[in-house]
Amino acid sequence: MRLVLAVLATWRVTHLLANEDGPAEIVVRVRRSLGESWIGGLMDCFNCLSLWIAAPAALFLSRRPGPLVISWLALSGAACLLQNLAQKPAVFEPSPAETEGVKDVLR
Repeated sequence: MRLVLAVLATWRVTHLLANEDGPAEIVVRVRRSLGESWIGGLMDCFNCLSLWIAAPAALFLSRRPGPLVISWLALSGAACLLQNLAQKPAVFEPSPAETEGVKDVLR
């Protein structure tokens, strides 16, 4: 149960910081103020940010060095997997220029 909580918390905080405006647009203002700095770039990358968010969450699971490192990487990986599952699949449609003059026929 602790692992599930840590995974969900890691995903939620990372998603909030990387993809949302936040309550009262606090997160978007912070992101804007950080601009092109190293931390500003980190805020734009879900996968990168999840590593930093997962680090303190890993302490919730273990305090010993070996398991702590594995927990840290596993939490970040699980958050990335959840993010990929949460995204809508891309739909590719031909542009009007590609279909101009083409009759609707079976190929």
